[in-house]
Amino acid sequence: MSLARVAGAAPWPLRLRVRRARNAWTAARHTLRQASRWRELAATPPRAGELAVCYGLERMPGPDEIVYGGAVKFQLLHEAFPNAPRDFNVLYLGSSSLTLDSRPLVRLARRRGAAFVWNQNGVAYPGWYGPGYELVNAPRARLLHEADHVLFQSAFCKLSADHWYGERTGPWEVLHNPVDVSRFEPAPERPRRPLTLLLGGNQYQEYRLRAALETLALVRRERPDAELVVAGALSFARDGEARARSVADALGIGGAVRLAGPYTQRDAPALMRSADLLLHTKYNDPCPTVVLEAMACGLPVVYSASGGVPELVGDGAGVGVPAPLDWERDQPPAPAALAEGVLALAERLPERAEAARARALRFDSRRWVARHQELFASLVAGGS
Repeated sequence: MSLARVAGAAPWPLRLRVRRARNAWTAARHTLRQASRWRELAATPPRAGELAVCYGLERMPGPDEIVYGGAVKFQLLHEAFPNAPRDFNVLYLGSSSLTLDSRPLVRLARRRGAAFVWNQNGVAYPGWYGPGYELVNAPRARLLHEADHVLFQSAFCKLSADHWYGERTGPWEVLHNPVDVSRFEPAPERPRRPLTLLLGGNQYQEYRLRAALETLALVRRERPDAELVVAGALSFARDGEARARSVADALGIGGAVRLAGPYTQRDAPALMRSADLLLHTKYNDPCPTVVLEAMACGLPVVYSASGGVPELVGDGAGVGVPAPLDWERDQPPAPAALAEGVLALAERLPERAEAARARALRFDSRRWVARHQELFASLVAGGS
């Protein structure tokens, strides 16, 4: 698909054109409100003699704040390269954490000779986003093609971007998301507890929760004491928690389900260690950090074998439920197949837990940070 098509050359329904105009107006108002900030930005020369990285934010969220998506890995990189919102010589933006200031920031980066690096996660497509997915893709496609270098979070991210944004012709590489294996590590010994499943991440799609609840109900036929911890905001509906409770009660598992709610990166390791395996039900997940965090804590994964997750889990750290590649509709895994995977892992849990930890070490954040340092330094040196 050409970039012109992505950018909206084809006629759109009126409501989508209205949404695009509203988004443009919101961005313009935001820029006007930030006038003093932009004057400071324009007047500040780029830092000389060392790397200064801007992530498109005035302030990076701290470890006690709830973040999702690209902000998680940017938090980690911020420890090595603190956010420099004024005198940056590298602008590093991500498709899953795009801000309203992205376009003017890129223009400013060009004027001051700063490098522009783009981190590409997933794309919007009809089956996931529904009508208006073009509005999400268009600005990200432009930025991907304008960047000096693109980091795709997985081979699946490259495939999906090629399909929906158009194939990139400039420099790029696949660099999977990282995990801090010194923070995310297994408990010294497994406590005595019922078989505990974890549904991690952010539950903004109802099917992910429903699949997990139905899976637990089937697992409990063989393991009556099995439990499920549901983490993250139930943001698929205003009454998400009530609906979750209703479904769990209807399945007869209400007492076996704990809704843990949103969690911070500081809380994440303890959350992972409170379970025995990760149940990852999302279809076409591009490169989920929660899978890496769970494996690093010794949790094998039962997952939809779609998107970039198979690249992370490999052969020995979990069980994948086969799924076709479909852009027109999401195809979540069948609970019966997920339950079969859970029971298979439960029979060999110590062995698979070790395999999960060993697999996670491949994604050690130290190597990921080192690659960024090498890339940033080469781009800044090349532009100076």
